Amino acid sequence: MSVQCETTAEKTGRADIGFFERYLTAWVFLCILAGISLGHFFNGAFQAIGALEAAQVNLPVAALVWLMIIPMLLKIDLRALRGVTRHWRGVSVTLFVNWAVKPFSMAALAWLFIGWLFRPLLPAGQIDSYIAGLIILAAAPCTAMVFVWSHLSKGEPHFTLSQVALNDVIMIFAFAPIVGLLLGLSAIVVPWDTLLLSVVVYIVVPLTIAQLWRRWLLNHETGSRRLQRTLDRMHPVSLTALLATLVLLFGFQGEQIISQPLIIALLAVPILIQVFFNSGLAYFLNRVVRSPHCVAGPSALIGASNFFELAVATAIALFGFESGAALATVVGVLIEVPVMLGAVGVVNRTRDWYERRPGVPGYEECCPAEGPVHAGH
Repeated sequence: MSVQCETTAEKTGRADIGFFERYLTAWVFLCILAGISLGHFFNGAFQAIGALEAAQVNLPVAALVWLMIIPMLLKIDLRALRGVTRHWRGVSVTLFVNWAVKPFSMAALAWLFIGWLFRPLLPAGQIDSYIAGLIILAAAPCTAMVFVWSHLSKGEPHFTLSQVALNDVIMIFAFAPIVGLLLGLSAIVVPWDTLLLSVVVYIVVPLTIAQLWRRWLLNHETGSRRLQRTLDRMHPVSLTALLATLVLLFGFQGEQIISQPLIIALLAVPILIQVFFNSGLAYFLNRVVRSPHCVAGPSALIGASNFFELAVATAIALFGFESGAALATVVGVLIEVPVMLGAVGVVNRTRDWYERRPGVPGYEECCPAEGPVHAGH
């Protein structure tokens, strides 16, 4: 019997949470306001939570990320990864945008907006530091949150996992040289503890938990139904964790947002343009090479998102905690979730247009031979 890429249970699950997802933008906006307000009135409590970190990786946020991505990693059958090579076009586009376009486009935008257009409105002594922070932010692609963006855009999970793993390997070798080239620095202090810990915390551990959980669920006569029920129950948990992450991130910086809103807004402009430019470029190039939409979506979102833990740690290591570079990377943290949700919305709304191009495979052709629910057990 042929594999069905979208089961009745999946459709039912989406119907049950349709109201929650339909107004996700409103929930995001309310969580941003709640985070800023709570961070202002309960600054001490949020600073105490923010201090719970190891190697610049905040542990409460890491726990929420686990709640977000483990249900999504449950869909992945590692045996199906061997078939991901048929999506080599999407992999090539993502690598091109991540490593040959994004750091350089951000550098150009930073110099244009921060170094020229907005210069009269910013502290003169911090201009170069702001530019450096924006470049650092764009030099490393995101590791964890892309699983969320891929899931929300109905992306192919095996492609997403393999692309993230490949980016992590490249990052070890390419991050410091690219940042050094663009900043004109001969030696970049790469916070290896942050980089390695983030890969372990956001990829290795949750993937291991998800695969052990998946194996336990499938080791039963009705394993497929058990797995699907678990996915349906965990989906609202993932979205709730996403919104709770927003409250924490904006709560951590509530005082800064209220005390210097103009600087935050000006730094956000090149980041916003960079996200939509690079995601749009990756999306368009995937359509040109006729990648299926379930590959083009995550490819575009991986091509635009940033590894903000590494960026913040690198900025602090190079320029100091109170520097403009550190603030610029923090602005990237603040707008990452709402802006990427906007990019997800664009990807989803343009699916019909994308698939009208002759030669673009449909969803059934994109779906792996052993789907997330129908793997053998």
